[in-house]
Amino acid sequence: MTDVTDATDVLIAGAGPVGLSAAAELRRHGVRCRLVDRLPTRLPYAKAVGIQPRTLEIWDRMGLARSVLEAASVLRGQLIYVNGREQARIDLTLPPEVPYEFAALPQYETERLLEEYVAGFDTFIERGTELLSFTQDDDGVTARLRTASGAEEEFRTGYLIGCDGAHSTVRKGLGLRYEGAAFAEEYMLGDVEADWDLPHGYGLRSLHRTADGATDDVLVCIPLPGTGRYRMSMLVPPELSTKTAGDGDGGDGGGRSAGDGDGGGRSDSDGDGVAHGLEADRAPELHHLQAVVDRLAPRTATLSRLRWSSVFRISHRIVDRYADGRVFVAGDAAHIHPPTGAQGMNTGIQDACNLAWKLALVVRGEAGPALLTTYDAERRPVGEEVVGRTVRHATQGIETDPADPRTLLLREAQLLIDYRNGPLATASHGPPDAPQPGDRAPDCPGLTTPAAAYPWRLLDILRNRPDHVLLLYATDPTEAAKAAATGMQTIVVLARESTPTLSAPDTLPVPAYRDTAAEFARLYHPDGPTGYIIRPDGYLAARFPLTATTTAVSDYMTTWFRPKTARQKETET
Repeated sequence: MTDVTDATDVLIAGAGPVGLSAAAELRRHGVRCRLVDRLPTRLPYAKAVGIQPRTLEIWDRMGLARSVLEAASVLRGQLIYVNGREQARIDLTLPPEVPYEFAALPQYETERLLEEYVAGFDTFIERGTELLSFTQDDDGVTARLRTASGAEEEFRTGYLIGCDGAHSTVRKGLGLRYEGAAFAEEYMLGDVEADWDLPHGYGLRSLHRTADGATDDVLVCIPLPGTGRYRMSMLVPPELSTKTAGDGDGGDGGGRSAGDGDGGGRSDSDGDGVAHGLEADRAPELHHLQAVVDRLAPRTATLSRLRWSSVFRISHRIVDRYADGRVFVAGDAAHIHPPTGAQGMNTGIQDACNLAWKLALVVRGEAGPALLTTYDAERRPVGEEVVGRTVRHATQGIETDPADPRTLLLREAQLLIDYRNGPLATASHGPPDAPQPGDRAPDCPGLTTPAAAYPWRLLDILRNRPDHVLLLYATDPTEAAKAAATGMQTIVVLARESTPTLSAPDTLPVPAYRDTAAEFARLYHPDGPTGYIIRPDGYLAARFPLTATTTAVSDYMTTWFRPKTARQKETET
């Protein structure tokens, strides 16, 4: 029997880190959503474990970063060995203005923390509920679901987001191309403890290369929270191989995949030709992992406490578009690639956040549907770059990347992603080396206010402000006060050299802080009194002279957005 239920604003298929991030952003913007996942429970696997600094910045704005940091461990660097000799030591040292380090956290812990966050908005995962199919029209999406009881339900929603993994039902329902190929090699993963004396917080990548330079053996170890705990990956021994003739060209290899990144496990028996994810039918034992450690580890080590293990396959693919009408894909449903550099989950989380704030404005009637077209325009180029880079790093090694060390680390931290060429970026203004529209809005320390005995960071000030923020930099508080009268949520940063008696922040009609450490001036390069619009996802939307604030705000907002109605303003109040 099929029941028809009432509509909600957004249906999210898949409750992994990407689906949960989409739900978190939508709910904090006041949008109703329904979150379903076909798995009956959260999987206890340390699949995606790396947390990038950029992701922590996003979670900071949500008010989630502290909980993550209390559960995570720091990643300090990586040791690279070839044929038993140390070839490189990469220290993950970021510029001091970057507020967060690289961190490690098992995926199930990431999911737990995000699940608790969305539960604070009275939103809960509907476990054991599977999206079977959907259709869309001009007014919404009709989805057919199978619930945990086995009953089928027809559900009406405004929009659908597919965060349902590498074998995405949403992607297939849209008929999107998912172009790429599979790696010929099979790998095995294990969550274990090792008693070696490697430096705390450092990962290990140890290779064996033949005389002709080919890599025929590999061991990669990522430290996890806990004493001596690592997620290890290595090539599969012949007795565990699921390969069949013709593998390596994108075939599914006959295996059964479990744990497709964001939507949980799914069988390859649907014949979609995507060989990516954990293989459920063959699990390596401790002695399989120990044999590789004995061959490749730079220190003698005994492995113990195997929590879980699996064989897995890797593909590199990306869809031809991230959206079609009212339906979207994000995370593994849109792009898959090697796990090198811990880019996948973090890229998916940024997909979700980029889409969610735009979708929220459209649902609330504050923007037209054209805003949603910018999701594909901004995020698909990022996905293409990540897929290409991770494939290069997986086949050639990150140490062969020609970028200078600083650029390499900032890029791996996902701090260099920009939308300068995207449709939302306005005209540039100021020095060419200054942050421009489309760039990440840098964090900065040293902002003070009379009521606080300690300095603030810009992230502290922006935390829990889900909408666009107008940031005004000035030396004259009177000038700043005039420019603040735009109707947009506004923050003023007063230059360090402004006269204290004439520029007390508590005399302004909007929140104001002094750039006491001159870090804002150093990082933002204001060209005299300058205004900035910061998007809900922490990117600059506009930069302009302070005297042009009213025109600049009007031009940006009227291009993509609609004036708030009296009812919307009353609700916010």
